[in-house]
Amino acid sequence: MNDDLSQLRDIHLPESVSWWPPAIGWWLLLLVIGGGAVLFVWLYKRHQAQRWRKVALAELARIRQMPDSRQQVKALSVLLRRVAVTCYPRDDVASLTGEAWLRFLDSAFKDERFQTQGALLISAPYMDGEVDAQPLLELSGQWLRAVSP
Repeated sequence: MNDDLSQLRDIHLPESVSWWPPAIGWWLLLLVIGGGAVLFVWLYKRHQAQRWRKVALAELARIRQMPDSRQQVKALSVLLRRVAVTCYPRDDVASLTGEAWLRFLDSAFKDERFQTQGALLISAPYMDGEVDAQPLLELSGQWLRAVSP
């Protein structure tokens, strides 16, 4: 029996598992986290870039609630200028007046909507009495939705 025991050897443990290279699951997890981070940053930048539109449309809704139509046109003119200066280079937009301003506003469309319906923007401050601002409000809402900086 002694002869059998002399043949026994110590237990040899396997080498410890190396941490490199990681298993495929870790690579997939890293890929998902990286892709999620890139997607989050892209969505956040897109949201921030379009935030002005939400603010402008809310301001347009406030302007629609004004009781005086001449005040509506004045406030609308200010809103359109603010949006234009926000979305386009200041040097290109800030100095535009009269017909040039209406042509600029029409650049968002394929036709001349502001040069026909939007002429009220130019003439309303000099008119007496009430004006029909509703078509201009609708046109301005279309312009705010169509503008892409």
